[in-house]
Amino acid sequence: MVIMALDHVRDFFHYGAFNSDPTDLDTTTPFLFFTRFITHYCAPVFVFLAGTSAFLYGTRKTKPELFKFLLTRGLWLIFLEIVLNNFLWWFDFSYSFIVLQVIWAIGLSMVFLSFLIFLPKRVILIIGIILVASHNSLDSEIMQGTSFKSIIWYILHQQQFLPINSTRMVVFAYPIIPWIGLMALGFCFGSFYQKGFNVNVRKKWLLILGISSIALFFILRGLNIYGDLVPWSIQDTTTKTILSFFKVTKYPPSLVYILITIGPSLLFLYSIETVKNKVSDFFLVFGRVPLFYYFLHVFVIHTLAIAGLLIFEGNWKDLILTANAFSNPNLANYGYSLFIVYLVWIGVITLLYFPSKKYMIYKANNKDKWWLSYL
Repeated sequence: MVIMALDHVRDFFHYGAFNSDPTDLDTTTPFLFFTRFITHYCAPVFVFLAGTSAFLYGTRKTKPELFKFLLTRGLWLIFLEIVLNNFLWWFDFSYSFIVLQVIWAIGLSMVFLSFLIFLPKRVILIIGIILVASHNSLDSEIMQGTSFKSIIWYILHQQQFLPINSTRMVVFAYPIIPWIGLMALGFCFGSFYQKGFNVNVRKKWLLILGISSIALFFILRGLNIYGDLVPWSIQDTTTKTILSFFKVTKYPPSLVYILITIGPSLLFLYSIETVKNKVSDFFLVFGRVPLFYYFLHVFVIHTLAIAGLLIFEGNWKDLILTANAFSNPNLANYGYSLFIVYLVWIGVITLLYFPSKKYMIYKANNKDKWWLSYL
C-alpha cells in the first residue's frame, strides 16, 4: 500500500510523467526505472492476497454466504472504479476519460471467483495455474474497433485505448484473464494460513514457492521464447541490457511479470513470519483499511499536485484531466525531479497514517456493522 503511493505520486509529480514511459529504455534512468519497477509488486500482491482473504473469510462462512459476499463486493468494486475512482484520478465531472484499473480487475476477478469457489480446491488451483501460465499464448490475438466481440476481448486479454468519439475515451487497462488466475491461486494459498496450520510447514512452502518462482523467471526470461509480450534484447550498454531484461509486461501481467513479483513477495512473507514491532505496526495500519486508504491517497495526491501548480503560478485547470488533456502542451513541461517525488511520497504517507489509523480503530470497534466490510 505504501509503495503503491510512490507510483501514483510519480504519476502526478514527476517531470514528463504525462507523456513518457518510465520504462522507455531510450529516455529512462536506472533510478527512474527502479522507481517504476518496485511498484510492479503492488497490483499482483493485492490481487493474490484478495484471493487469500476470500479463502480465510470463507472459513467462517458457508459457501452460499461466501458466494454472496464475493459477488456483491466484486460488483461494488466495479461500481466504485467507474464512478468514484475515475473522478478522483481525473477530477473530470463529465467522465470523458474512463480508465478501468486495478479496482476494476479485483472486482471482476471476485465476481469470477464467486463461482469458482463451488469447485474442489484442487480444480481451482489447476484453473489458476492454467490462466496464469498459458495466457501469453493469446498475445498474438489482436482486435480493433468497438464491436461487442472486440470489447469482450479488451476486457479479457488486450489492453486498449478505445475512443468513443472526439471527446470521450474508455481505457481497458487491466485485462483480466491472468488476474482471475492469480486471485484463484491466492485463494488456494489461503490454506497455508488456516487456523492451526503448522507454521514450520507454511514457512517451508513459502521458501520453496518463492525460490522456485524466481528461478523460473530467470529460466523463462533467459530463454526469451515464451512468457512475455515483449522479448528482451541486447542494448548498446550493459545497464540498458539489464533494464531490458527486467522490463516485463504488466498490461496484461505476463507470466514472467507474475513470477518476479509474487516470488519475492512470498520470500518476504517468509522473512517476516514472526516480525512484530513498531515498524510493522506502522505499515499494518494501511493494510487493514486498504480501500479507504486507496481512494483517500489518490484524492490527496491529485489535490496536492493542483496545489503545487497554484503555488508556482501554473494553471490548475491543466490537472483537470479530460480525454483530451494528455495532448495539452502545458503538461509536456510539467513536473518535478525524482527527489521531489520521493519527498512528496513520504509526506503523503505520513499525512495519511493518521486518518487511516483512526478508521482502522473504528472498524475494529464496530465489527457488527456489516457495511464496513465493503469499505
